[in-house]
Amino acid sequence: MNHKKGFNKLNMMAAHRKATLRNMATVLFKHERIVTTKAKALEVRRTAEKMITRAKEDSVNNRRLLAAKIMDEGVLVKLFTDIGPRMKARAGGYTRILKMGFRKGDAASMVILELVDRKADDEKTKKDEAKDKQKAKVKAEKVKAKASTAKAAGKKAPAAKAAADAETK
Repeated sequence: MNHKKGFNKLNMMAAHRKATLRNMATVLFKHERIVTTKAKALEVRRTAEKMITRAKEDSVNNRRLLAAKIMDEGVLVKLFTDIGPRMKARAGGYTRILKMGFRKGDAASMVILELVDRKADDEKTKKDEAKDKQKAKVKAEKVKAKASTAKAAGKKAPAAKAAADAETK
């Protein structure tokens, strides 16, 4: 029986499980969102929430403890300078798990594990707005170019042509 056991073994050896959880936590902090199976997400959430709690207080000891677990130096810096201060007012529950359905190949339950107040949504909307502005600018330039070529060729615009025809009749 598996009663009162502290964690899910995920059908892995200890070293493999430890490496998997470390890598998934690193990717979670890097992208602030990952897609994985439900069992892995529940285990990564435990690890990630403990790391965020440490990152809320920036000290040499906390940096060293997390540097041993985070696989990327840039992610470690992001954790202490961006994610930790953002979660300072929160007492816990830094992540959420959203159900996606079942994987096609093996029917494993798939979920999205993400930080509760992630900034990626804001960045994407800003990028989308910038792209829309750029497209509008290019479209306006094309319209101006067509109008100038029509004038240069001596052609009248359809509305102006219809008005000129109405005057002659």
